[in-house]
Amino acid sequence: MKGLIFAAGLGTRLYPLTAEMPKALVSLAGVPMLQRVIEKFRDCGITKVVINTHHFADKIEAFLRANDNFGIDIKLSREADHPLETGGGLVKAAPWLDGDEPVVIHNADIYTDFPLQDMISRHLKSGSDVTLLVDNRKSSRQLLFDGDNMMRGWINLNTGEVKPADADVSRLTQKAFGGVHVINPATFLRRLVADAADEVFSITPYYVSVCRDMKISGYTPTSPYGWHDIGTIEKLRAAENYLLSK
Repeated sequence: MKGLIFAAGLGTRLYPLTAEMPKALVSLAGVPMLQRVIEKFRDCGITKVVINTHHFADKIEAFLRANDNFGIDIKLSREADHPLETGGGLVKAAPWLDGDEPVVIHNADIYTDFPLQDMISRHLKSGSDVTLLVDNRKSSRQLLFDGDNMMRGWINLNTGEVKPADADVSRLTQKAFGGVHVINPATFLRRLVADAADEVFSITPYYVSVCRDMKISGYTPTSPYGWHDIGTIEKLRAAENYLLSK
């Protein structure tokens, strides 16, 4: 099984921690965030991983080399000129990810401790093209799901914008996306590569654009779990406090 870790972000909101290192190597309770995701992947049987890089890419390469790639096959997808965002980054990494087995995608700056293997198993049993980690967390942008937990749209709660415009919000459930995906390369990834018109784009709007003719399901762990976006110093400290309290 293969995995992709998004690690190309500039980490401007984590400055000064990111003045001399990439965001993915910022330590969370003494362990670099990138290492936490790699080890999570390895522990659930993912043996081939692609990491997209941009900011201080050489330091990520040196970190991996110093740790012997944590005992798995790791390739770097360098975005030399500028970050390609999640959609563009996935398209660039696609040649390494194609195949018959699902691909797990995880943001380097997201900490979670839910059972990833359970999400993978649910994805395989459901026959979905894509499975997204979602929950009831507050967010101004929410994905919309029907009673079968199939994605049907998106809403911006601040502006009232809904996509697709004719989505019946009153009949759909709002859920926040948690930055972890499982995709089928043979169906979703190949279509994404064929459809991509821009080099730089976010994956979420693309999910919205194809959710009516592809099977995109939501996955919410049944047991309580921790989820933290490590995007700012304040959020980093909150995640560390959570880990210390466990």
